[in-house]
Amino acid sequence: MMKIGVIPDSFQVPFKEAVILARDLGAKGLQPYVTHGELAPENLSKEDRKEILKYVKDNGLVFSALCADFGLHFNDKNNEEGVLRTMRMMDLALDFDTHVITTHIGKVPMDENCEDYRNMLATIERLGKYGDEIGVAFATETGPEKAPILKGILDKANTKSAKVNLDPANFVMCSAQNPAEAVYLLKDYIVHTHAKDGIMIDENSYQEKILGEGDVNFPEYLAALKDIGYDGFLTIEREAGATRFADIKHAVAFLTENLKKLY
Repeated sequence: MMKIGVIPDSFQVPFKEAVILARDLGAKGLQPYVTHGELAPENLSKEDRKEILKYVKDNGLVFSALCADFGLHFNDKNNEEGVLRTMRMMDLALDFDTHVITTHIGKVPMDENCEDYRNMLATIERLGKYGDEIGVAFATETGPEKAPILKGILDKANTKSAKVNLDPANFVMCSAQNPAEAVYLLKDYIVHTHAKDGIMIDENSYQEKILGEGDVNFPEYLAALKDIGYDGFLTIEREAGATRFADIKHAVAFLTENLKKLY
């Protein structure tokens, strides 16, 4: 059965406070940003990592994944520093007892023969091969392009660890892709998902909404995930709004209700 998680940064409080809030709302997983601040790899000793993992587990939660999105330019062949930094976040994932990091790779070009496409593929392969070595999936977040285009570049990547973090709202808001259709297209790659909702205003703008008030058809989307055998996390992400705690609380209840109908 799918599980409910939350991005603790959405609470806009220190990490340990966010753990308690997530626990008390009934969430089972956490996907924190590890690109800056208290959870960045460079700021954590081995003992720090053990203490944080113990704190999370003692409160009945796990790390569902780590968010490693800091703007790495996948289409730039001169991105060595960013690639190495991402690898350190993949190492941190193991210390936090998870096997998934997520990030945005940028919009995949339509032209498979252009330099940007080749550079992007090379970066995906390099991180994926590192993931193959250590057992950590490198999952790109969906949205900027339609699912077939993303699937195309992942199919070409010579690695088993290049995966997908499926965000249904990004598909709706940015590429007018039906998330349920995307689930079936990307089924072999999905290792983590975000629970987010929104609307496309026009081709250049969008608006995030609380769950159930946007254009994501959650009953259809969740049914598709169940159909492909996905039993991982639905991780709530709230990036906008002035009432984020209330919005996350609503999201937990919304997902719980929909999952009860599904199982």
